[in-house]
Amino acid sequence: MKNAKVTFFPLGNADTLRIDLSDDRKVLIDFANMRTGEAGDKRCDLPTLLRKDLEDAKRNFFDVVCITHIDSDHCKGFGDFFWLEQAAKYQGGDRVKIDELWVPAAAILEEGVSDDSRLVRQEARHRLRQGSGVRVFSLPERLKSWMKREGINYEERKHLIVDAGKLVPDFSSDGPEGVEFFVHSPFGWRQDENTVIERNEDSVVLHATFKIDGQESRFLIASDVKHNTLSDIVNITRARKNDDRLRWDLLKLPHHCSYLSIGPDIGKDKTEPVHETKWLYETQREDGSFIVSPSKPIPLSGSKEDADVQPPHRQAANYHRAVSAEKDGRFIVTMEQPSSANPKPFSLTISERGLSMTVAASLLSSGAGGSTPRAG
Repeated sequence: MKNAKVTFFPLGNADTLRIDLSDDRKVLIDFANMRTGEAGDKRCDLPTLLRKDLEDAKRNFFDVVCITHIDSDHCKGFGDFFWLEQAAKYQGGDRVKIDELWVPAAAILEEGVSDDSRLVRQEARHRLRQGSGVRVFSLPERLKSWMKREGINYEERKHLIVDAGKLVPDFSSDGPEGVEFFVHSPFGWRQDENTVIERNEDSVVLHATFKIDGQESRFLIASDVKHNTLSDIVNITRARKNDDRLRWDLLKLPHHCSYLSIGPDIGKDKTEPVHETKWLYETQREDGSFIVSPSKPIPLSGSKEDADVQPPHRQAANYHRAVSAEKDGRFIVTMEQPSSANPKPFSLTISERGLSMTVAASLLSSGAGGSTPRAG
């Protein structure tokens, strides 16, 4: 079976990753074109890189684009890059098509949004009305009520809705694609209890299980959720004896290495986890595994950046680095790979030997080795 691959991009405190599956399907998780082009901006030119990859594959579409929530650091530039079915002005030219758009229910329900956040919402609403090309994650009663008000027949659309605790249809680890996606979040009940949508906590959290020639590798894609939502995920998963759905060889760290995704207190030098996140980050972590923090470089102690309330937080990074050392794993920051002076996109290959870091061609030409399996 052909290897799968996960590619990460240096975008500052923003998320985009691409999964290339064994059957050549391409899944894009978030899209955030953060580069301004100003002098000193080290963030990558995301549209150019994604288009080049599609051209090399002789296609102009992604099989799946998942916008985990509609904050700008997960959808900036959406309306400029993608071919949108909602209106002709977002079509034509070199726009990239989306076969299936995945969004949380909150992205459809939220009012008062603007710019690219609004375009994601409108595209998801349009596709839901049309009855195809969309998956909506979680079924709060508020979504049913909204559909009724809009004259959308729920019974004819319910196959497009995937609740937490379910597998996403049309993917199987035993099929040619070699992967299945388990939905951990959002929770429909949480959105019904809260009157205000919290994008981070109502975002899409997925667990992907890859199977390449019998070898399983697991990838937890944790969006921007905080420790309390992670604790809910852990407690529900364990209560249902589903612990394997939280084992991981690769973790997309939530919220740009924020301490709040570990525990409530930042700590002086190292953030201490709550009981549930300790189990998730330590017990469920496989030896030789990878953490990727989609973030700016980790600040040095006492620096101006260290005093910033926004992530990445040095104390959170110190916790993850300590666990990585114990597990013979790696902690990788997108804006530090291979160096903070010159960050580049990088990939992890998923094969019958597990996960391995893909060395850039520029390093190979200088005589460096290829890749070494580290997990799985």
